[in-house]
This record gives sequence, structure tokens and C-alpha cells, in this order.
Amino acid sequence: MNWTAYSHGAVLCASLIVTIGAQNAFVLRQGIMRSHVGKIVVLCTVSDFILIGAGVGGASALAMRYPRLVEIVLYGGLAYLAWFGMSTLRRAWRPGHAVMETAGEPATVPSSGQQSGWSVVLMTLAFTWLNPHVYVDVLLLIGTAGAREPEGSRLAFALGAMTISPLWFAALGFGARLLAPFFRKATAWRVLDGAIGSMVLFVAAAQLR
Repeated sequence: MNWTAYSHGAVLCASLIVTIGAQNAFVLRQGIMRSHVGKIVVLCTVSDFILIGAGVGGASALAMRYPRLVEIVLYGGLAYLAWFGMSTLRRAWRPGHAVMETAGEPATVPSSGQQSGWSVVLMTLAFTWLNPHVYVDVLLLIGTAGAREPEGSRLAFALGAMTISPLWFAALGFGARLLAPFFRKATAWRVLDGAIGSMVLFVAAAQLR
């Protein structure tokens, strides 16, 4: 294996994925609530594997050839992000509450935390596949960078990028429970939801150009 190409892929993926974007904010919130974290980590990781493989395999060139396809995906994703951002801000302004056991102690959390497995799966897929940043970062940036590697080194580059995804999502999802003691009060959830909603709307607005 070409370890230089492997390290290039790992470093690039780490620089793109370790940011609090819309997907990561969702994983963080679910992790704090300990709500279906395993499903979320697996879905996010598998989705990244598919996108990285497609990007390095040539999907970036396809997207550059058909820019209208990129535009359709972009605006569909922006519409979803705008809807989610406004919904999250509404929840921060007028939250509902339930009780969840956190490390043996009761903690107040928004009632939306009591989610079915299927609803969490669908939301995770939406945040991954309708997120325009995913296509820009993973398909275009990682795909383009992988295309610059020598042909025999592209697999190593892709594997390096793929190594980061499970490590990051597992750390974010399962590590978020360490923050649970800070979220025993509704105020903390309102602040988190307000920050997430504002960030998601900012991301959507920033892409309107």
C-alpha cells in the first residue's frame, strides 16, 4: 500500500469532516440524548464510504460535466436545511419537555428526543444525502484530490479517507454522552437548539450564490 497516498486521504478527510456542520450537529444532539447512536454512526459511516468511493472513482468528473445535476442536488439540500433550521429554532423558542435518565439522574430533554428508530434513520439519511456540503466536500474535493494521485495510489487514498469517518462519528456520537450532565435543564437544550438552528440556516444562506 502507498502509505503516502493513504495519509493524504486521511488528512484531507479529517480536515473536512471535523467541523460542526449540519450533519455533525445532528449526531452531537442525538449522542447527548443517547438516542439510536449506533444506527446513526453506522449510517453516517457507510454513507461516507459510498460517497468517498464514488468521488475518487470518478463521480466528481461526472458532476463537473453535468453541472445542472449539482444545482438540483444543491437546492434540494438547501430547502431541507432551511426547513430543519427553522424547526429547530422553533423548538428552542417553545420547547416541550420529557424526562430522560442520564448517568442515573433525571435530565430534562425536549420531547422530540423520544424518537422511533425509523424516524432517526430517515433523518440521518436526509442530513447525509440532502446536505450540499457532503457533495462539495466528499464528492468534489476528496474526489478531485484523489484523482490527482497516481492511478495505482487512488485506492490507498480512498482507504485513508474512509478510515477517518468511523473514528470521527463514533467519537462524536458516543463521546457526546459526556456532555449529558450539562443538559439536565431545559435552558441548555434551548441554547443547543438555538445554536444548531442558527448554524444550519447560516449554512443554507451561505450557499445561495
